[in-house]
Amino acid sequence: MNHDSVIKISNLTKTFGKVTAVDKINLEVKQGDFFGFVGPNGAGKSTTINCLLNFLFPTEGDMTILGLDCIKDSVELKKYIGFVPAEVFYYENMTVKELLNYSNSFYNGLEVKLIKKYIKMFAIPLDKKMGELSSGNKKKVAIIQSLLHKPQLLILDEPSNGLDPLMQANLFNVLEEIRKDGTTIFMSSHVLKEVQNHCNRVAFIKDGKIIKTGLINSIIKKNMKLVKITTNDINDLKKNLKVKDLENVIIRGNTISFIYRNTPRQLLKELAGYDIIDLSIETPDLEDIFMDFYKGGK
Repeated sequence: MNHDSVIKISNLTKTFGKVTAVDKINLEVKQGDFFGFVGPNGAGKSTTINCLLNFLFPTEGDMTILGLDCIKDSVELKKYIGFVPAEVFYYENMTVKELLNYSNSFYNGLEVKLIKKYIKMFAIPLDKKMGELSSGNKKKVAIIQSLLHKPQLLILDEPSNGLDPLMQANLFNVLEEIRKDGTTIFMSSHVLKEVQNHCNRVAFIKDGKIIKTGLINSIIKKNMKLVKITTNDINDLKKNLKVKDLENVIIRGNTISFIYRNTPRQLLKELAGYDIIDLSIETPDLEDIFMDFYKGGK
């Protein structure tokens, strides 16, 4: 089933009593995206995902996946979706092998070689009971389970939680592979390096509202620089730099650092004539931008 807009969310609102967890969200994920969904705890990420998967019923709004309605066509949609939750719970007395066989029974024509590959890659102890597994091993089982049927859309909620660095690397190698084969990926994560290194598009959510959406490279490269200057003219420099272009100014001794919202060319023109000892102008990474968004920046 091919569809240009794999996920389309229109004016999604979810309230719990007087608390609004998600507030009029609009979001679109295109075919082939590796889409990052970013925000602090309690921002509304998991609530949005649970509404998409019809685990929660929305208060208002419309949602489609692959052109099908997330509520009316929920059963049909499960054939095309893989899901890894943030916290994993299973039948504790089933062995890993029994659980995977049970999952296999829901689908036709699964590739045994592919399943064996994932079991080996993630070092799954097949004969152990689920109740005996660590949280990291349970997460690995959930990852394999989500991939068994080659989903057209894979939804991941904090997928690397509980995984050691080697397994995190294996996870993202697999994700890059399946994306090349046509799977669209929607990933909620608070590990911003993961989002920056693997996602092509990102949405920032804050207090239940989407505050920014776009291509990762465009967001990072937009006129915002991290500047650090060491100078013998610190007082004059602070006084004469254009205040409207400066944010998060920190002065320690004869060093000033700040976020600069203009072009480097403009900054260098303003610095001409000062006794500069050292200067660095850096493009921020996603973590810097996240801190800027969530600590009251623009």
